[in-house]
Amino acid sequence: MCLGAITASAAGVPKVGTAAPAIQCHNQANKPWSLADTLERHDVKAVLLYFYPKDDTPGCTRQAIALRDNVGTLGQKGVQVVGVSFDTAASHQRFIKKCQLNFTLLTDPKGKAADAYGVRVPKRALARRVSFLISKKGKILAVFDNRNPAKHLPKMQAAIEAHLN
Repeated sequence: MCLGAITASAAGVPKVGTAAPAIQCHNQANKPWSLADTLERHDVKAVLLYFYPKDDTPGCTRQAIALRDNVGTLGQKGVQVVGVSFDTAASHQRFIKKCQLNFTLLTDPKGKAADAYGVRVPKRALARRVSFLISKKGKILAVFDNRNPAKHLPKMQAAIEAHLN
């Protein structure tokens, strides 16, 4: 279950420099997760929040594995990686186990987070592949909206270098 903030950005993707929609979801263990609580953690300088279409599909798997392989470096920079899709907690658990993922996946079965970030595929229970870098103060530092999963990590790494160093 996911609760999205009702904001003007619900109609479109939030822009760089605007406040990130505050979302509350459940993670793969079906435990509550909130953007605000994560940003309050002393070890977190930013959240790399990425929306993806579906667990265990070719592009989504490539993107998740690239993030998995770089989560240590990102964590050293204070970046918390969090993925969001319409999939269930059980699906996320299988995906995490199969790919040995080492970051949080959020369930968004009704698309409230996808709607808050303007990334829902119209009339479908799918999110577009869009990555957001969100500052500790809750501002959007970077947005990358592209179908190619291989392009997301390099774009987010460049944004992290530009904003967090």
